[in-house]
Amino acid sequence: MSSFPFFLLLLSFSVFTDAAGQFGINYGRVADNLPTPTKVVELLKSQGITRVKLYDTESTVLKALADSGINVVVALPNELLASTAAEQSFADNWVQSNIIQYHPQTQIEAIAVGNEVFVDPKNTTKFLVSAMKNVQNSLVKFNLSTIKVSSPIALSALQNSYPSSSGSFKTDLIEPVLKPMLEFLRKTDSYLMVNAYPFFAYAANSKEISLDYALFKENSGVVDSGNGLKYYSLLEAQLDAVFAAMKAVQYDDVKLVVTETGWPSMGEENEIGASSANAASYNGNLVKRVLTGKGTPLRPEDPLNVYLFALFNENQKTGPTSERNYGLFYPNEQKVYDIPLTLKESSTPVNQNKTQTPPVNDVGGEVSKAAVGQTWCVANGQAGKKKLQAAIDYACGEGGADCRPIQDGATCYNPNSIEAHASYAFNSYYQKKNRAAGTCSFDGAAYVVTQPPRYGSCEFPTGY
Repeated sequence: MSSFPFFLLLLSFSVFTDAAGQFGINYGRVADNLPTPTKVVELLKSQGITRVKLYDTESTVLKALADSGINVVVALPNELLASTAAEQSFADNWVQSNIIQYHPQTQIEAIAVGNEVFVDPKNTTKFLVSAMKNVQNSLVKFNLSTIKVSSPIALSALQNSYPSSSGSFKTDLIEPVLKPMLEFLRKTDSYLMVNAYPFFAYAANSKEISLDYALFKENSGVVDSGNGLKYYSLLEAQLDAVFAAMKAVQYDDVKLVVTETGWPSMGEENEIGASSANAASYNGNLVKRVLTGKGTPLRPEDPLNVYLFALFNENQKTGPTSERNYGLFYPNEQKVYDIPLTLKESSTPVNQNKTQTPPVNDVGGEVSKAAVGQTWCVANGQAGKKKLQAAIDYACGEGGADCRPIQDGATCYNPNSIEAHASYAFNSYYQKKNRAAGTCSFDGAAYVVTQPPRYGSCEFPTGY
């Protein structure tokens, strides 16, 4: 990104017109090192973010968002679907406790009833539409019918997705849940929530799918053999597959919002394409694409509306490394990478390699200009002393890092702080590993920068 704040236009809706698409951000909290909700709201406001999607209705978060000018999507979790579907009184009580208590001071604009319910291992699909209807009934009862009700679905709900024109829903979902849900969305003038990740498709089919096509970069395009339309991005092709599936069941008049999409800045060796450069390209080019106000080839007049995933890297998410590295910000509120934010900036190529430099704070020393293409690994001061020390022990021991310069009396012993020592140890390990993907993580205790760190008079090596 440029030196402008990351979301200056990305989420600054005051400059949007009706012809432009809109952006929001998913604020997930599966982590033990995030800023307080009050600080998060300050961050959102400082960056011009005016739309946020949550995964629950946590009280401290909703209170922090009060009078902030930020529109909020909240969620009723999957584990409450059965009770919400079974009793209208349960839905009434939930709306009273989780919506009325905060709205309108907190500007709740939609409720996501469940999340990717069709793949929920607890088999909650049968409760979904009834739960949605009961929540809607409660909103009407309490004169809150302007709040929309929907439910995010994953692309796994599709039976066919390629080519886009052949898009269709899984047959076992159509009659029991999809058609009733789409009918509900039509009647309430709501929209279908869709979670779409081109990263997954690319990582699984990197030999067949062009990386430039997945990242919205310039490419020769892909022609749909069914409808003759030409696609220049994988996300647009995925969305048009959903539109085709909706048309096949005669609900193509229902609007669509992308409630999750993003690209990880780090991943396992087999997670092909996971890198900060590719994440910057995907999200930066997506910003540029949305700000054009144009729709997909199949629906060119409908601007794209998107919620990026996610605000922060979340260190307690399970699964592969990528799951913990979708954030646009580190928990210390520093940006993971820079992407263009303004309409003017979005007309220039995305800066794919620039990474936020950590604050110098009490360790002193000025940071010199980065060597072209060079990266270093530094400690995440928000990780805590216990986690940093455990990572130092690994890096200096089994990891084989050269930690002699941070021993008592050695050249890089001062400043004698765990963050400074950890940064030196982590960078030594990272450089010895030839800066390979995944070697500057230490389970969230470290991150990559593109300017050489300096603690006091200690200069960090660039290689071995």
